[in-house]
Amino acid sequence: MQGLLSLFSFSAWETDLALRYLRTKRKDGGIALIAIISFIGITLAVAVLIIVMSVMNGFRDELMSRVLAFNGHQYIYGAPLTDWDNRDAMLKRVRDIPGVIEASPYIESPGLAQGPFSQAGLAYMRGVEVDMLKNTPIIRDNIKEGSLKGFGEGEYGGDTILVGEGLARQMNVAVGDEMTLLSPNGSTAFGAVPRRKPYIIGGIFKSGVSELDAAFVFMPLEQAQLFFDREGEWDVVEIKVKDPYDIAKYRAPTMAAAGEGALVQDWTQRNAPLWNALQVERNVMRLILMLIVLIAAMNIISGIVMLVKNKTRDIAILRTLGADRASVTKIFFLSGSIIGATGTILGVTVGTLFCVFIRPIQQVVEAIFKVKVFNEEVYYLAYIPAKVEPTEVLIIVGFAMLATCVATLFPALWASKLEPVEALRYE
Repeated sequence: MQGLLSLFSFSAWETDLALRYLRTKRKDGGIALIAIISFIGITLAVAVLIIVMSVMNGFRDELMSRVLAFNGHQYIYGAPLTDWDNRDAMLKRVRDIPGVIEASPYIESPGLAQGPFSQAGLAYMRGVEVDMLKNTPIIRDNIKEGSLKGFGEGEYGGDTILVGEGLARQMNVAVGDEMTLLSPNGSTAFGAVPRRKPYIIGGIFKSGVSELDAAFVFMPLEQAQLFFDREGEWDVVEIKVKDPYDIAKYRAPTMAAAGEGALVQDWTQRNAPLWNALQVERNVMRLILMLIVLIAAMNIISGIVMLVKNKTRDIAILRTLGADRASVTKIFFLSGSIIGATGTILGVTVGTLFCVFIRPIQQVVEAIFKVKVFNEEVYYLAYIPAKVEPTEVLIIVGFAMLATCVATLFPALWASKLEPVEALRYE
């Protein structure tokens, strides 16, 4: 351990000699050109790794923020929802959990929607409490026409509904128009019969998630219970928390608050295919880009090998004057490490600045080439998202420094094994 630590402790003359070798011109036996090429390679590799990973993080957060903004972060199913005497107390216990923002029941069922002059189309009808919509910014802040006024008012919550922009366009309806909803869950004395009822469109929202905008209809919870012939029933209690990415810590207190017979599921389980795909894609992309950094670090090996060959006479003189093998190793190790360290620092700076100013850069590119880099109609985003995560940057810096140090170590050790007599034989 002590020997390993001594390898990373450099004296002033060792540092000065390592820097002098990097500055020496090629005609004098230096590697200035190769050092510059290696430096540029490390810089570009690190910068590209940071930029690509930050853009992927930005896309992931944008996608998941929309999914999580519309849906809950945790869900309660099972026996507590059918225990009418205790479920309100259960709901209060869940809302009192530290970190829980909202906990609301809803029921949901697929059905058909039809405008006055259109054919019926598939719709997902969700009965919710008014407060739940008011606490859902992706709906509340994106009502393009109409408002929440009148929603939930009247007998059994009234007949006002909220529909997605895509569904409204498909049904050719606007705010104030009637839309007929059809449910397969109706029942009469003669058996199951599809139920249909006209509702008034009070608002049209555009969440930015095409699948939701094209199919979702919100209606008051009591009205949905009546329409689906499920009076007093809940399908699920939807919970939203302050930190959805740390949802695992809420599982135990939620289970305790929900009581015996409760089934608790969080968003990572409910969206497991999407979440796992994003995680795998992120890890694979990081691995591929780290290989680029590794390839760039390999250039340092050739540079240090050439430096050692050109400096065999210097090595012989240093050894004759009393320098030990460790000092020779440290000189050449430091030469390669300086290339890697400075390249890594500049790469982090370039990559981070690119991500910070990615929107102005996008605007400049669009102005110069007269093209739309990011089509809002396709991606539902007007800009390329980028999120620089400090942990990600530290991992990249650590890997780049490790790769350059390992690449430098082998030629440095080779230099220390040169014997003075052998080195001077052909001088």
